[in-house]
Amino acid sequence: MVKTIIKEVEEKMKATLSATRHELSTLRAGKANLSVLEPVRVDYYGSKVPLNQAATLSVPEPRLILVQPFDPKQIGAIERAILEANIGMTPSNDGRVIRLPVPQLTEETRRDLCKRARELGEKGKVAVRHNRHEGRSALEKREKDKEISEDERNRGYDQIQQLHDNAIEEISQSVSRKEADIMEV
Repeated sequence: MVKTIIKEVEEKMKATLSATRHELSTLRAGKANLSVLEPVRVDYYGSKVPLNQAATLSVPEPRLILVQPFDPKQIGAIERAILEANIGMTPSNDGRVIRLPVPQLTEETRRDLCKRARELGEKGKVAVRHNRHEGRSALEKREKDKEISEDERNRGYDQIQQLHDNAIEEISQSVSRKEADIMEV
């Protein structure tokens, strides 16, 4: 009974960590990174699809992303989608491929991105705390229903707290790494 609750809490915390890392990866750090294109949705023959399903994406240089449409006739729609996604890049095309130069980040932009990274980290920490609260509530309910003893509940509390502490530390480290990456010139 207690192991099941702890396993559920652990899985939720892992999912939260994964989601937080993914959110952090979408912040651009002045280097070409394909994850910044994830929010781009292209109107591809009547349906909105992710950019990677309408074109081949590559990073030939550290500060350039190339987008090569599967269908050259869709180049205009892809350019519009990139502009509408408001990712801070201006596309240019030669009729076959779209070039996305990654602009140099200003000091102010870097600070704003670091602030955004900390906000994402805090959001992840709040979700981890919520997972801990749910786990503790489930243990309290089992104890109240006489399904587990007080000692089992307390051991469960300790295990959940350990999972919580590890997840919070991992999020803090991820945010610190991202901030260092953003501030690197």
